[in-house]
Amino acid sequence: MTELDNTPQDVSFRTGYVAIVGRPNVGKSTLLNRLVGQKVSIVSRKAQTTRHRIAGILTTDTAQLVFVDTPGFQTTHRNALNRAMNRNVVNALSDVDAVALMLEAGRFGEEDRAVIRLLPDGVPVVVVINKVDRLNDKSRLLPFIAQLQAETGLSEFVPISAEKGQGVDALVTLLRQLLPEGAPIYAPDDITDRSERFLAAEFLREKIFRQLGEELPYGVAVEIEKFEQKGALRHIHAAIIVDKDNHKGIVIGEKGARLKRIGADARRDLESLFGGKVFLELWVKVKSGWADDERAIKSLGYE
Repeated sequence: MTELDNTPQDVSFRTGYVAIVGRPNVGKSTLLNRLVGQKVSIVSRKAQTTRHRIAGILTTDTAQLVFVDTPGFQTTHRNALNRAMNRNVVNALSDVDAVALMLEAGRFGEEDRAVIRLLPDGVPVVVVINKVDRLNDKSRLLPFIAQLQAETGLSEFVPISAEKGQGVDALVTLLRQLLPEGAPIYAPDDITDRSERFLAAEFLREKIFRQLGEELPYGVAVEIEKFEQKGALRHIHAAIIVDKDNHKGIVIGEKGARLKRIGADARRDLESLFGGKVFLELWVKVKSGWADDERAIKSLGYE
């Protein structure tokens, strides 16, 4: 759990919502998990991994910050799934107390500008410059910030490495000051607003993306068909949804080896998250064109 260091003289309790926004693959989910101190948002190298709005909750002695992770704003893909993801970004910005706009150190392009155009008026924005640890020439950072300030008119910049935790405490301290005074919304030990059922689907999808890499196109989803808890044991039955018949064989693998590996990796993470044993049963279904079918999108939980 990230703790606030060097808290200012203002010791009143503050509570509020902070949207984390940015282009795809800039590190939003990695930052959310770092802030919360536990994985609640899935991460992979595959672009557009995050599809849903998910909140991570950080409670300290002086504040409760509810960080809203959003999908990367889509500027090229135009199917129903991408439209739903973009709606999630816009909706997340409609009622927050502050925005953490994530950019990548040394890189600023049209995808970033498209996100900036969505920023609401009157809401304070902190520009979070991520991946500073990967910047070969650190002397480029200050000119880069000056360029951003000149082009965007924004004034608050925090360089960080979400992966390594550098600068994250300073970011939390700054964001806390932007929140209104108020009592906490969630219990002190809550880390997310999402259900275990939702998290199970997301963790499974992460393992699919990580194991299949570029073998499987973007059109894969997970549907939890049954989720039951008996004592500390959770029974989870899940369908992996693919777009084409040949994708089914890719997911299953030779003699079912890949599907078993996906299940084993997901079960290990879920047992760590839930603090109990998980029985996980998986199978693969083909739903052609699901990513461009509004009804299918809604049935799979996309808003």
